[in-house]
Amino acid sequence: MKESRVLRKLRAGEIVSCFKLNLSGGEVAEIAAMSGFDCIWLDREHVVQDWSQIKAQNWAVKSYNADVMVRVSRGSYSDLIKPLEMDVTGLLVPHIMDLEDAKQVVFHTRFHPIGRRPIDGGNADGAYTNLDFQHYLKQANEQRFIALQIEDPEPLDDLEAIAALDGYDMLFFGPGDFSQGIGAPGQWDHPLLIETRRRVAEIARKHGKFAATTGSIHNVNELINIGYQFISIGADVIGLSDYCNELVDSFNRLKVNKEVENLSSFGPYK
Repeated sequence: MKESRVLRKLRAGEIVSCFKLNLSGGEVAEIAAMSGFDCIWLDREHVVQDWSQIKAQNWAVKSYNADVMVRVSRGSYSDLIKPLEMDVTGLLVPHIMDLEDAKQVVFHTRFHPIGRRPIDGGNADGAYTNLDFQHYLKQANEQRFIALQIEDPEPLDDLEAIAALDGYDMLFFGPGDFSQGIGAPGQWDHPLLIETRRRVAEIARKHGKFAATTGSIHNVNELINIGYQFISIGADVIGLSDYCNELVDSFNRLKVNKEVENLSSFGPYK
């Protein structure tokens, strides 16, 4: 089973870069992966993609030795294991609400002796039955990462216990939904949001977990300084929107200047 680039870097104390995709298609994923990001984040919670699109994007990213993390939808246990059987490198499980919720995720995503993930072995992660069975179980537990997303105020009372739970790798702080959950949507400087972002990182590290979150190139050093090692720093839709807006603005300015120049050679402008 292919080694996880994310886990290798995190375990070595390095910082991991991640990039989120909202657009489907292998080409978009390939462009992001070839640029050098450590991890590409695909989304099944908010983005309407079928499994064949996830599969194509996973193949494209893996060809550049980057990892793929899929944020799953919260449904049955099948929603958790299907991406793993496609051989994505990690799962991001949204809206962990309490300790029991976290325990159930571990139970369904790790093989014995940690959990009871349903066994197949006939898919991509098991090399279509070509991996030794015991090696497959061991490597799946060691080289595939599970991130639990803390993005609501409800799990904060259980945060220490969740962080101490064995069988997963990362606590991922989600500021967007958390701001809504505390009644301050979009207030990124809200004292409780700032305090919780710091607390998640501190408690994760205290219990041997890696701290993950979203950020930007403008606050990445701040996040690193408070203990975050895995940082998602951008998204395809933001980059494409910024590029298109910049082009249109520049085009319109050039067009106006040209119109003024043309007018100046006629009538009273001459």
